[in-house]
Amino acid sequence: MKNFSKRIITMGASPIRKLTPYAEEAKSNGKKIYHLNIGQPDIVTPEGFMKAIKNFDEKILAYSYSEGMPTLIAAMIDYYEKYNLFFEKDEILITNGGSEALSFALQAVADPLDEVIVPEPFYSNYAGFSTIAGIKTIPLVTKAEDGFHIPPKENIEKLITSRTKAILLSNPGNPTGVVYTKEEVRLLADVAKEHGLFIISDEVYREFVYDDLEFTSFCDMKDICEQVILVDSVSKRFSACGARIGAILSKNKALIAQILKLCQGRLCCPTLEQIGATELYHVETDYFEKVLCEYQKRRNAVYEGLIKIPGVFCQKPKGAFYVIAKLPVQDAEEFVIWLLKDFDLNNETVMFAPGQGFYTTKGMGKDEVRIAHILKEEDLKRAMEILKIALEKYPNKK
Repeated sequence: MKNFSKRIITMGASPIRKLTPYAEEAKSNGKKIYHLNIGQPDIVTPEGFMKAIKNFDEKILAYSYSEGMPTLIAAMIDYYEKYNLFFEKDEILITNGGSEALSFALQAVADPLDEVIVPEPFYSNYAGFSTIAGIKTIPLVTKAEDGFHIPPKENIEKLITSRTKAILLSNPGNPTGVVYTKEEVRLLADVAKEHGLFIISDEVYREFVYDDLEFTSFCDMKDICEQVILVDSVSKRFSACGARIGAILSKNKALIAQILKLCQGRLCCPTLEQIGATELYHVETDYFEKVLCEYQKRRNAVYEGLIKIPGVFCQKPKGAFYVIAKLPVQDAEEFVIWLLKDFDLNNETVMFAPGQGFYTTKGMGKDEVRIAHILKEEDLKRAMEILKIALEKYPNKK
């Protein structure tokens, strides 16, 4: 049978994961791969997570609350208070990772054929989740030459139609590493206010802001607080990607009550992971300081390596742990496959995520890769050395 749904056929494969078979084959042939294609940190998960799960002594592993465990919600409330953001327990829903939070948020604010504006390039799952819900993603083009910052207001407003329901973005940005300024956040808030739009703000990288820059949350814009849907996750903040614990937060209680119906439909999030995640929010504040310092060193290692390679262009990322780099190649995906299949330097190679998968505008990102600086500093320096030699030997350069 080939009667597959249009929604699943039109949904694109993950640009981050679709080349995994090539990597597995390379590893089976004995190659060492520096995986810079996926945002999987190698920072040790705080030990409280594992201890809390090991100490679980109930006789029955029962369903949890659909909205999330009260202890975890309370811990998140305390966490946000440190940033002068004040939520009540009926303004937070625990989700199966940030992914479910994004999917639920989109389903709650837009119907099939409605539109959501997304600064491009963007996290590829934004398009995937939108496609499944029948929602169209409208790209707001940003440029590497401008550091992927938000273009003028008129560029945004010309994209707004009667079907536009929301602006969706990550801040700090995945895949670009951009950190939007307070003025940019205010600009988007004004657009949302004037046109009656929701802002779905993916802030899972909020702790990763470099060079002493100030992070501004959309929740700081008090005059549009009921139009902001905050997406959160423990994955990157605490290096707990496998826990799959995220959250939706909004001062719009009516919206939260509606999204709760989706949470009830999937019953609950895993009990043990919620218990562990609760302890993550109790880590000492210096944990974030140490992690930020480490990631800034890693960012520097990648950036300094890239700018030394002839033909490579990138802006210095200010947040998250990604950088988009333009390479002197015709097709970055073909280059990444070549790195895995046909190239090695002393039996080592490197893997990136092809940039084209982070765009919906045809032809954009074809010569770009997203690099995740999530390995230790010496490994990243070695990966940049390998990239330099690979580009010198690659037959299909521009």
